Amino acid sequence: MSRLQLELRRRGLTVEYASIVWMTVESLAALSVGFGASSLALLAFGGDSVIELISSWTVLVYLRRRDKTETVQDERAEWITTFLLFLLVPTIAFGLIYNYLMGIRAESSVLGIGLAIGAIIIMPVLAVEKKRVGDKGNLLSLSIDAIESWTCFFMSIALLGGLLANYLWNFWWVDSAAACIILFFILREALEALKEIRK
Repeated sequence: MSRLQLELRRRGLTVEYASIVWMTVESLAALSVGFGASSLALLAFGGDSVIELISSWTVLVYLRRRDKTETVQDERAEWITTFLLFLLVPTIAFGLIYNYLMGIRAESSVLGIGLAIGAIIIMPVLAVEKKRVGDKGNLLSLSIDAIESWTCFFMSIALLGGLLANYLWNFWWVDSAAACIILFFILREALEALKEIRK
């Protein structure tokens, strides 16, 4: 393995460690605050964060193994991540239907707003580094993980909009609209990952 490849592998490991730390905080905070505020947008965001956490972990394991051997394949990690993304789509859709039928209204959440702002700041940094290292090092799983990070960034914008509308003007229904937007991004993310795997 060349010196450049070793350096790229080290950078890939570093960015995935950072990603795991943030995604752990993000998923736990989004799910706990989402349940407390009955916010489907936060719960959908948290569900995607859990999948991104699993994705980062599988990529990390792959990179660590590749430090020892070049023959390890990362196809399994790519398929696991993609499958989980597709699994999240009907889960969120069911939540939207359930909330509508049961008349559940989302409450405002200052903690959720802070979480969304944090994701808007952090996710682009992680996404750019993952993409850069993935492309230079020919590491497809890292490049796919970068797509997920960018999707999380766009979802956090939708989440922030929904949470602010509820907090400032008591537009509780915007939470469901934000959840629909997040659902769209998750589906697009899953389709893009599937397209990358099949290349």
